[in-house]
Amino acid sequence: MARQQHRSKRKVSGGRYHYVRTKKKSELAGYAANTKLDETRKVKTQRILGGHQKQSLLLANEVNVADKKGKTVTTTIVNVVENPANPNLVRRNIMTKGAVVETKLGKVRITNRPGQEGSINGVLVKY
Repeated sequence: MARQQHRSKRKVSGGRYHYVRTKKKSELAGYAANTKLDETRKVKTQRILGGHQKQSLLLANEVNVADKKGKTVTTTIVNVVENPANPNLVRRNIMTKGAVVETKLGKVRITNRPGQEGSINGVLVKY
């Protein structure tokens, strides 16, 4: 069975929706990129709707950090500290949006989606 992004087969009341058409290729769902912390940088390119390209970051160890004044610096990631979305991702060093990573500048919260955009951006966090 293909992974798909579509409306549920059931209504809120429990009744069924009856589809008039079949599944479309544009509705296929991809698997999670699970961007891991690693010394090398690995990017996967996907063809998406309209023939465009989507960059999916698989391995990385650098983050673009923006401070309060708006200045951006690229720094190295040392460790993944916490992930509010799923605590089990911390043990596997997987970075998602909202994850907090330890860098040479301090703790940084990731503000973009690495598996969808091909880079890691973040802001400094003060505890």
